[in-house]
Amino acid sequence: MGVRLPVFPLETVLFPGLVLPLHIFEQRYLELIRHLIALPEGTPREFGVVAIRSGGTAPVVAGPAGNGPGEEDPGDDGPTRSPAGATATPPAVALHEIGCTAELRQVTELPDGRLNVVTVGRRRFRITNIDHETTPYLTADVEWLPEPAGQEQDADLLAPRVLAVFRQYLALIRNDPEESAEQLPDDPTVLSHLVAATAALTLADRQRLLATPDTAGRLRAELRLLNREAALLRHVRAVPVPLAELAVPLSPN
Repeated sequence: MGVRLPVFPLETVLFPGLVLPLHIFEQRYLELIRHLIALPEGTPREFGVVAIRSGGTAPVVAGPAGNGPGEEDPGDDGPTRSPAGATATPPAVALHEIGCTAELRQVTELPDGRLNVVTVGRRRFRITNIDHETTPYLTADVEWLPEPAGQEQDADLLAPRVLAVFRQYLALIRNDPEESAEQLPDDPTVLSHLVAATAALTLADRQRLLATPDTAGRLRAELRLLNREAALLRHVRAVPVPLAELAVPLSPN
């Protein structure tokens, strides 16, 4: 059954269970948050986070060092739905079809009226229709994307392999060995979302992972991506670039 959600277009991909702080300053999104706060007790206070495919800029500023804009089109998450001429987002902005809801957990109002909020990713969805006229901010009809059954055994077998490679990857990118030895989740689905959100991947890679239907498929893709990234890191560290190769003329652009 479809539902109507407020939508935040962002230059990032949110995954279930991951924390996303936001600094909100535009009036339309301030209204959105106040609308959520005013909902009756017990009503889910959540909105949809959807990555921008092309055009425009993010209307809010993410708190953490977010995912940069991707350089390629994932191409596997359905047709683009672009609300041309929308009042709630810059014209000609095209959004990805697959997103994740963000549940409002904490709101801090600043003296000038801006808001700092803390949200947590909750559940994936697919956009079926976008409405840019009813409210000052975008809303969308969405359908939920539950975790399909039948892949649990494959996911259980893949999770330890992904965990091992992820630890190797963390050891390559972190200077402190204790950071690489941190406790990581054993649950295959939770692990798949953590890897997708924290590995140094492009927005396009992250969007593909979010759009992957099941945990086993996501873990398989992450195994390939982590092996690729680890191999690149080892190669870069093992073969330092000669200084002469860095002495190239500056581009006039």
